[in-house]
Amino acid sequence: MKKVARMLRNHHPLLLNWFRAKGQFSSGIVEGFNNKAKLTTRRAYGFKTYHAAEIALYHALGALPVPETAHEFF
Repeated sequence: MKKVARMLRNHHPLLLNWFRAKGQFSSGIVEGFNNKAKLTTRRAYGFKTYHAAEIALYHALGALPVPETAHEFF
C-alpha cells in the first residue's frame, strides 16, 4: 500500500494532466506508431547493417514510396 501511495505521489502532476485535458486526447496514435515501429524492426531482423533497418523504418513510418529495385544490377 505504501508503494502505491509513493508512486501516486511521485507521478501526481502527470496523473493530473489527463484530467486537465478532460479526456480529449488518446494515446492510441502513439500506441499504433510504436506497434508499427516494432513490427518493422522485427521484419528487418536479417538486415546486415543498422542503416538498412533505419531506411526500412523511414519507409514504414513516413509512408515513403518503396523504390522499384532495392539493388542496382549492372
